[in-house]
Amino acid sequence: MSAAWQAARRILCIRLDSLGDVLMCTPAFSALRASIPGCHLTLLTSPSGAAVAPYIPELDAAIGYRAPWMKHGEAASTEALHECAAQLAAQHFDAAVIFSSYSQSPLPAALLCHLAGIPLRLASCRENPYQLLSHWVPERERERATRHEVQRQLDLVAHVGCAASDTALSFEVPAAAAARVATILEEAGIDPAAPYLVLHAGASAASRRYPIRHWLVLTGMLGTRLGYPMILTGDRGDLELLRPLSETWVGPVHSLIGKLDLGELGALIRSASLLITGNTGPAHIAAAVGTPLVDLYALTNPQHTPWRVAHRLLFHDVSCRNCLRSSCPQSHHDCLDALAPRTVLEAAVELLASAPSRPARTNDVALAFG
Repeated sequence: MSAAWQAARRILCIRLDSLGDVLMCTPAFSALRASIPGCHLTLLTSPSGAAVAPYIPELDAAIGYRAPWMKHGEAASTEALHECAAQLAAQHFDAAVIFSSYSQSPLPAALLCHLAGIPLRLASCRENPYQLLSHWVPERERERATRHEVQRQLDLVAHVGCAASDTALSFEVPAAAAARVATILEEAGIDPAAPYLVLHAGASAASRRYPIRHWLVLTGMLGTRLGYPMILTGDRGDLELLRPLSETWVGPVHSLIGKLDLGELGALIRSASLLITGNTGPAHIAAAVGTPLVDLYALTNPQHTPWRVAHRLLFHDVSCRNCLRSSCPQSHHDCLDALAPRTVLEAAVELLASAPSRPARTNDVALAFG
């Protein structure tokens, strides 16, 4: 490691995507912590990314910012950009690490750091950044991702000599959140210590949502085959979308849609026997807390599979895989629509049988697209 990076104390970590993307950076945060003793890590991220920061012990602070070069529902103002640069400059960071996916350009964030007077600036980049980056990792993944997102970020910080012995995802469940969830379950007549399933049917992108009609069939099958209590989770914004599920389900089902904060969701998932969800933030929470999961994996991005946790990865292969789209560009949604609920049921039964107690973390299923 260079003397400049070894001497860095105030480090800005930039990941402007959502909750799951931030969680997949946590092993790299750990590597920075382990390799630069005494460093102070601040995360610059989206508002949804900032929401998970309190549960990441490697971070000391977080700044939420809607960057104009990222996808948002709201327009970003020039004034907000100047205010963000001024806020960063006032904190006198020694270094910045810009975490991005292979399909994103880090140069807008690099320019922001340059304006903020941050002397050390590290990122992967296709174009020659010249003076925008002090430490440039040439981007090699052009047509498709070849590394898991977690490995990509670990490789980035390794460029400046940072590594960690433990590369597990990080999510710390507060004791108060765990106690609150236990109370919620008991009030619903569910024993918190007994087996239960968590079903998270929502997703921020339509392309990553398993069809509601399939969820309805699946829950009926799960109730008949397993008889475990099933708990439905989701954001407040999912209430209308998931209303057919919460109103139609019968049997041992309890809806907590919109009723849990992020720490409580983590506590619920940590104590569950199994999570069934799509490639969303809760899938990465499950990986961080060691809960087995069945991942209904939309083929939008190949590099976001569950990291180091027992799982089953389910999808129907399609020629339009790796589309990177928030809605299906072919309008058929076959990568998930053609995934039969019975296939999901059998994967859940198999995973529960193979992991009756909390398993050691293992990346037991690989995603191969050929």
